[in-house]
Amino acid sequence: MALAAVEHAFERNFAEHHDLGASVCVYWRGEEVLHLAHGFADREKSRAWGENTLVPVYSATKAPSAATLLVALERRGLNETTPVREVWSHFPVAEATFAHLLSHQCGLAALDQPSSIWEHGNVVKAIEAQIPAWRPGTGLGYHPRTFGALLDECVRRLTSESLGNYWQREIAQPMGWEFWIGLPEREWSRVATLVPGRAEKGDVDQGFYKEFMTAGTMTRRAFLSPSGLHAVQEMNDSRAWSAGFPAMGGVGNARSLAQFYQAAIGAIESPLSSAIQQALQRKQTQGFDAVLLQEMAFTCGCQQDPLTAEGEKMRHLYGPNQDAFGHPGAGGSHAFGDPATGLSFAYVMNQMALSVMPGPRSTAMVDALYGL
Repeated sequence: MALAAVEHAFERNFAEHHDLGASVCVYWRGEEVLHLAHGFADREKSRAWGENTLVPVYSATKAPSAATLLVALERRGLNETTPVREVWSHFPVAEATFAHLLSHQCGLAALDQPSSIWEHGNVVKAIEAQIPAWRPGTGLGYHPRTFGALLDECVRRLTSESLGNYWQREIAQPMGWEFWIGLPEREWSRVATLVPGRAEKGDVDQGFYKEFMTAGTMTRRAFLSPSGLHAVQEMNDSRAWSAGFPAMGGVGNARSLAQFYQAAIGAIESPLSSAIQQALQRKQTQGFDAVLLQEMAFTCGCQQDPLTAEGEKMRHLYGPNQDAFGHPGAGGSHAFGDPATGLSFAYVMNQMALSVMPGPRSTAMVDALYGL
């Protein structure tokens, strides 16, 4: 654990990678061993970024949301092996379990029926009417936006309340975590302003971004359905912070994300039982992702680095250990837990990059942490 090297990489982000405001936090076996906060909370540099600054983290929300659904299931005597239709009778994939749903195997990443992210009921109707693009065991593809409605609807059916409300009351508040999926008005003044990233030359001419910019592709359809909240500037609106979108609407800080992953690896006592920890950690599927267009590995709600046939990591977004798991957020945020070492890591920032996977700002700190 090379904390001085992490600090150096964090400082380099401001000097070389145009970070505006950011925090990084590392926990080890229940104790905070590093917490850095630096920069500014707005483009005008009129507000300092501090330890109490909050920021939207996009898809880094997905892991806490998955944990919330797993807690709601467990308290009803169910788990990830339960068929989704036991909870949601009109779910369109008859053979799907909650493990399939949480690991992006249900083929519901893109919706044919138009719907708005602001109208949960209509999104649910569109999901129920959707013919799956693939079925469990036959393919996988990241559900960037529909993931939220899928989980939210299941939690609502299990608990009669939204996923965000259940997360706050049953998990975040008892743990003292400053991470909200539906930010209350009293916290709005603490939120940093996101600054959109710029495409570098060649970014949109190949791979993922070429598909994203091409009408009709699975990648583009997945990132546009349901519609709404497509621009970074829209995420600077308090309406977006308070709406509680489980796929992309979380607002919090690096410390709370690092603490969440301490709970997820069992390093601290929490509402996440050992069975839920195992569900978050255990790989459910690996293969070529039809949306992200690269090899991916998913647990119930999290990502892992995929492995070669020889059992070697294809990349090290989550460090060197195979069982490490976590989730990035579009634009640069990144967080994970490592059961083998007892480490958890979280990085959040407000200067967005053009990326859906972790970029050099966070991966340099991960490499430094492990001395890679």
